[in-house]
Amino acid sequence: MKKTPLALLLPLLASSSLVDAATLIHAGKLITAENKNVYAKQTIVIEQDKIIGVEAGFRAPTATDTVIDLRQHTVMPGLMDMHTHFYTQFSPTVYSEGFTMNEADYALRGATFAEKTLLAGFTTVRELGDNHHISTALKKAIAKGYVKGPRIYAAGKSIATTGGHADPTNGVAYALMADPGPKEGVINGADDARKAVRQRYKEGSDVIKITATGGVLSVAKSGSNPQFTDEELAAIVSTANDYGLKVAVHAHGKEGMERAIRAGVASIEHGTYMDKATMTLMRKNGTYYVPTISAGKWAADKAAIAGFFPDLVRPKAATIGSKIQQTFAEAYKAGVKIAFGTDAGVFEHGNNWKEFVYMTEAGMPAIDAILSATIEGARLLGVDSELGSIAAGKFADIIAVPGDPLTDINQMGQVSFVMKAGQIYRQ
Repeated sequence: MKKTPLALLLPLLASSSLVDAATLIHAGKLITAENKNVYAKQTIVIEQDKIIGVEAGFRAPTATDTVIDLRQHTVMPGLMDMHTHFYTQFSPTVYSEGFTMNEADYALRGATFAEKTLLAGFTTVRELGDNHHISTALKKAIAKGYVKGPRIYAAGKSIATTGGHADPTNGVAYALMADPGPKEGVINGADDARKAVRQRYKEGSDVIKITATGGVLSVAKSGSNPQFTDEELAAIVSTANDYGLKVAVHAHGKEGMERAIRAGVASIEHGTYMDKATMTLMRKNGTYYVPTISAGKWAADKAAIAGFFPDLVRPKAATIGSKIQQTFAEAYKAGVKIAFGTDAGVFEHGNNWKEFVYMTEAGMPAIDAILSATIEGARLLGVDSELGSIAAGKFADIIAVPGDPLTDINQMGQVSFVMKAGQIYRQ
């Protein structure tokens, strides 16, 4: 038998040892989000982009292991925001931006918002509505490593009815209104509804977003009236199901959101005027609630500033914005399933963490708020086998904050370590 020279074996042995190299995170406190427990002195073992194990104590490294010392920190899964908008960040000039900004301008600005969000500890987001296909372009660019940002599940253009909350021609001169249709995300009737869903699929959307009621910031009179018929909603949900897409629903008014819940949508966003009957219907149907308290508070604060909003918007912002936190408190007590979402883009990107403060102010324990932004978000997306908790086989999306966020929730705004799929973005 011919022997292989030692000089040829050495490189093979070296490469083999590199394959076995691991990254060890020594966590002083660990929230896995597999349950509500907090574990002391744990080691998370990572190889490439996946977690391969969690061990009690601080494992001693081998010569090839890398150790990340977070013994003075609380470590937890990467956070998930189920309602963001990277294409925008609201200001008094936002209504005229379409006349001054090009698609490339929106995309480049959106990339900076995406990076701010990632560095704040949010490794996954659901982008719920944009213009110019910005979120689908960002999703691809981030996945390819061209820009830094969270993992994106993109809705693309929100679907509305004529004059509805996401009709892109609301508030413009008659000569500019034209008659947008399903391609532009505006539908009238079940056939239009099916075509709009299929168009979003064609464009690369991962989720369908519809505006089932009036909204706060659109230049239209009502902020809460129902805007889809039962037939339109049934067509949207059944078509989305055919294409493996879940439906997220902007809704403030009770009637519009109840129509959507009965149709089988996955989540209600905002939910301002839901009542006990609505909450019972959500529990029965397993519908998630994504509160966006941050956006409500921001809108109510800005409504007090004369001239900040158009005249049609200001009273809606003052009335609806101030109610969402109380609605959230009641929904939590009623046992509605809750996933963390902020509507970032209405307010400043990177401040998503303040939602934790508002949730705990309203009576949700800090651990439940953290679970809503980890495993519950993953369940809503249908990816809880891959994301949302720290467990063997899942992607290594891991963050850390100093101290203990369960005793001081403001620590969620002090993220000092961010890893997404095994790659460190902040340390």
